[in-house]
Amino acid sequence: MSGRIRDEDVTYVREHSPIDDVVGDFVQLKNAGGGQKKGLCPFHDEKSPSFHVTPSKGYFHCFGCQQGGDVIAFLMKLEHLTFSETVERLAERIGYTLRYDGAGSSPTTGVSRSRLVAANTAAMEFYRVALLLPGPAHIGRDFLAGRGFDKASADHFGVGYAPDEWDALYKVLRGKGFSDLELSLAGLSKEGTRGPIDRFRNRLMWPIRDISGDVVGFGARKLAGDDVDQGPKYLNTAETQIYKKSQILYGLDLAKKEIAKKRQVVIVEGYTDVMAAHLAGITTAVATCGTAFGDDHIRIIRRLLMDDDAFRGEVIFTFDGDAAGQKAALRAFDDDQKFVAQTFVAVEPNGMDPCELRQASGDQSVRDLIARRVPLFEFAMKSVINQYDVRTAEGRVSALNQVTPLIGKIRDASLRPEYARLVAGWLGMEVDTVSAAIRAISSPARASDSVLRPRANATDPILMLEREVLKIRLQVPEMLSAWKDLEAEAFTYAPYSAVRQLIDSKPDVNINQLLAATDDEALKSLITELTVEPVRTDREISDRYITSIFAKLRELALGRSIAEIKSTLQRINPLEEEARYGEVFGHLVAMEALRRVQKDLALGDVG
Repeated sequence: MSGRIRDEDVTYVREHSPIDDVVGDFVQLKNAGGGQKKGLCPFHDEKSPSFHVTPSKGYFHCFGCQQGGDVIAFLMKLEHLTFSETVERLAERIGYTLRYDGAGSSPTTGVSRSRLVAANTAAMEFYRVALLLPGPAHIGRDFLAGRGFDKASADHFGVGYAPDEWDALYKVLRGKGFSDLELSLAGLSKEGTRGPIDRFRNRLMWPIRDISGDVVGFGARKLAGDDVDQGPKYLNTAETQIYKKSQILYGLDLAKKEIAKKRQVVIVEGYTDVMAAHLAGITTAVATCGTAFGDDHIRIIRRLLMDDDAFRGEVIFTFDGDAAGQKAALRAFDDDQKFVAQTFVAVEPNGMDPCELRQASGDQSVRDLIARRVPLFEFAMKSVINQYDVRTAEGRVSALNQVTPLIGKIRDASLRPEYARLVAGWLGMEVDTVSAAIRAISSPARASDSVLRPRANATDPILMLEREVLKIRLQVPEMLSAWKDLEAEAFTYAPYSAVRQLIDSKPDVNINQLLAATDDEALKSLITELTVEPVRTDREISDRYITSIFAKLRELALGRSIAEIKSTLQRINPLEEEARYGEVFGHLVAMEALRRVQKDLALGDVG
């Protein structure tokens, strides 16, 4: 859609998109008291939750990395969208039709995210219908049936079939109003010798959805009898504006609620494994989409698990029992250090994956596989030891040299002595020998999460007071009518003073307008932080409480001014500059009287 979204529509979308609902699609939030919710920050790695959301204000702020803003800012930053794309996505989410003024288009392609999602959704429906048609599609149906999936299963996951034709999908979607550019950017078509052709042909199609459920791409499996597509066995949508394979987990849209509820995620290796696991009752199963399990995937899972020291969940990897599976387990061992959750491995003794296991032995066998999980540490160490002949002294020493670095990598130092004992038993060596080897290679403890921006001393009572007054001004401005009387130098901390100056320059605007009035990202971050941080009172925010802390801040500011006036008086000779001395002294008397008034107000009942 071209043109500028109307301001009133932007306001409507912002006000009707509850920030905790939108954030909740990406981060597990829990109540933090005072109308606050908190979770693990989606913008940086952290071990304990410092990401706060204030639903009543419509703002979020991370006290670790200082990211903050409203619901539009959250989605823009997380999904790397333009402002217009974000508003369009939120409007689509609440079923609101946007209106546009003027002409113009996106500075890049002119194609919005919503159009690309719509094209992929239309393609999914086309493929689903095609799977049911007589003719070549029976190959796809036979493939599914041969792996234990009936029509209901295919429907649940949206599985379809790409016809063995050059441009079947292209013609249908063009007829629905999608342009060549949109189909190309969506990853659904490519240029042939005589014009655009379908990217996928004679393949079984799995729609790939992002965490919110939007169809952003496809995973496609080559079928038998293919004489047209000579490509790889599995072919995924190429990287697009909306599909980034390193940031997508297949099945996450279906599994996210169960992952958060059960505090467990099962990592399998393919689309049919996800289907088999879910149908067998393992509804926390997900898979990567044609790429290795990486840091972005870990961040997504940690946010859903609420992966911190207080709430440890489980991450369960399923691997084949062959050499490739063991190699994958060792890679996962390194990934374990990025989780607080306990990590496990579930390996079927005969090397079957969850799909094959369900097909051979039924749903219960898949549930049993997950139930028999073993700690990842144990599996990885045994995989290393099994490569050596521990019946010989040379084999035992070689195995020890290879396995001790793994023990040294264990994040929880309290587990290392236990694994030293276990390894000693597996190798037939003395525990002291293994322990000495571990001590020799153990790396120092990792540094804690860094703070990206210096912050005011949280224990300084004066700075605490200044912060409280600013929070009151931003959160309940209608209850602080005396703001205009505040002394010019009331705030001693430069960032707080900058917030005050911005407020004074735009006294009658709301938070959104205030944020729009500055290009200083640090200042914006501080404003959102102050907007979502609870006021420090166990009682309801009352006029008396506000009057008291405001008066205390004024009293302190007046005290500093009085000290300056007294210093000035000491430098004036009353005999030589009688008039000036009298003027300054009169000002001092007035200031002292005003300070006494503020002191009395500050000492009043704050209930």
